[in-house]
This record gives sequence, C-alpha cells and structure tokens, in this order.
Amino acid sequence: MKKVFHKIMALVMAFVVLFSTMSFTINMHYCGDTLVETALFHKAKGCGMEMSNPSTESCSITKKDCCDDRQLSIEGQDELQLTIDKISFEQQVFITSFVYTYINLFEGLDSNVSSYEEYKPPLVVRQIFKIDETYLI
Repeated sequence: MKKVFHKIMALVMAFVVLFSTMSFTINMHYCGDTLVETALFHKAKGCGMEMSNPSTESCSITKKDCCDDRQLSIEGQDELQLTIDKISFEQQVFITSFVYTYINLFEGLDSNVSSYEEYKPPLVVRQIFKIDETYLI
C-alpha cells in the first residue's frame, strides 16, 4: 500500500510540475453578452454573424459589431533552475544523501532472518514455574 501511495504521489507531483510550466491561450467568442464558443490552443471559429469590412461596402455608415473575440493567456512559470551549477556544494551533498537514504529506506530483507533458528533450548529438569508458585488456602 505504501509503494502504491508513493507512486501516485510521484505521478501527481510530475503533473503539477508539467502544468505549472506550461503556457496556453483560451480564445472566447461572445455574441452580445453570451459566450458562444471557447477554444483552447487555436482561434475560436465564431457564430457567423460577424460584420463585414465597411471599406468594401459602398455605404459610409458603420454599425457596431455585436460579436466580440477575447483571449485569455495563461503564462507558465519560466523560472525553473535547470542547471546544477547554481546549486552549492552543501546542497548537492544534501540532495545526494537524501536520495541515497530514500532509496535504501524501502529495500527490505528478502527473508525473515532469525538469530534463534540454530538455538537449542536447554533440557527441562524441573518445572520452575511450579517451584515459585504460592497457594493461598
């Protein structure tokens, strides 16, 4: 159970590091005040009600477009320390000793070693517990 818990926690921590360093953009298309489409990693297609460019029309009157495109950019962390050159010698010693002891912590003995396997008990001459008993009458 302990090994399974450690593997699950390692996987969760790997995903935390992955998602904290990843940047992505969410594109949203609003038609009026209602959200019509949301797209992740690419541009939202829209609802098809976008106004055409007024320079192509012969009319000089322009209307306000009811559609609106918004972008939400989420920047990931870009301050990760990727080189070991910036770690001091004391920190390197601590990391190596921690990893070494952590790995050896979960190594167990293959068999249950008992130091009493070859021990032969002495022969019982008298029953000592009967000698030391007292009876109240």
